[in-house]
Amino acid sequence: MIGSVGFLAAHWASPEAINGVLIFCFGIVYALVAGNPTRFAPALLAGILGKAMVVAMLGPPNWFGNGDAAVGAIVAGDLLFTLGFVLFLWRRRENA
Repeated sequence: MIGSVGFLAAHWASPEAINGVLIFCFGIVYALVAGNPTRFAPALLAGILGKAMVVAMLGPPNWFGNGDAAVGAIVAGDLLFTLGFVLFLWRRRENA
């Protein structure tokens, strides 16, 4: 839902609109995985890669530089989700 709000509030084809669409689409993937984790768990690889890249690009300047503390907090949340997804897939692999 957050992605759709961001998309609708942004100017067409702006970086904010593109971010909103991507967030909305990743939300669909996460909803599918939550609804049927056995079937859709491999789709989390896209979430892991996407969130890891966001953390790599936005984390250091907002955590250690003169960045925005609010962005740093959001990126920290992405880092936690990334670690959670990796742990979920790791445990799933061990139990298979």
